[in-house]
Amino acid sequence: MLTISNETLSVTLNPQGAEILSIYHKETKLDYLWNGDAAYWPKTSPVLFPVVGGLKDNRYQYKGKQYEMGRHGFARESVYTVTAQTTSSLTFTLMANEATLLMYPFDFKFSVKHELIGNTIHVSYLVENTGQENLLFSVGAHPAFHVPLIAGTHFSDYSLLFSSTETVGRYPIAANGLIENNATPLLNNTQELKLAHDLFYNDAIVFKNLQSNSISIVSDKTPHGLKLEFNDFPYMGIWQPKDAPFVCIEPWCGLGDVIDTTSELQDKEGIEVLPAAGLFERTWSVSLF
Repeated sequence: MLTISNETLSVTLNPQGAEILSIYHKETKLDYLWNGDAAYWPKTSPVLFPVVGGLKDNRYQYKGKQYEMGRHGFARESVYTVTAQTTSSLTFTLMANEATLLMYPFDFKFSVKHELIGNTIHVSYLVENTGQENLLFSVGAHPAFHVPLIAGTHFSDYSLLFSSTETVGRYPIAANGLIENNATPLLNNTQELKLAHDLFYNDAIVFKNLQSNSISIVSDKTPHGLKLEFNDFPYMGIWQPKDAPFVCIEPWCGLGDVIDTTSELQDKEGIEVLPAAGLFERTWSVSLF
């Protein structure tokens, strides 16, 4: 395990999956990130690449060939190389290799940079096309945050606060894990979604094209919380396992397969197309208070 820190934060990182394991605030003395207790969910902040969500039957087609890949892709289980490091920043890099090419026939360089500035951790995804043809991919985040955050409060004491007023529905996830085409109402001219466990009894809340560029976890029972900013991520997932003491806020560039998918990678909703020698970069950040 590796650690970066500054005057406010101390963050622990795992080279396997380039996963954040802990975000500890030295002044509040709180660790805001879920601890990975396998009784609920053994992950803390997986990196989703080169797909987000599930593929129908864990398969897709590309140029007449069929490939198999698990949910959220292989990056969250891969071992990365440290390619840059200071006391307050760290970059992990994953390159295409024999194992990835069996699942994903593209040459790529994928880097995840973590940088601490004040009470904020910035996480950047950098995708480089090192091949000669277009690179097709999706990328996303899956950080889980403690809710309740402090002792003596309950999950239902907290809300998600959107930076803009939203009138938007959630896209349901079918029993086979595929996403429905039509949204069902959820937010109506409001910036607040009060947290309740039953919101997630039918899997994640999936949003498309929110007006907001940040979501905060707040409560009137405590001054402590967090604000997650996500510019240029067109999709958002909010998730928890049943009755878990945490919630995931997941900015995505990409989406799981929809129910009427063709399984052709180039037809997949939200797929990014990066030309040879191209560079794609997106950054999300979370500020703790």
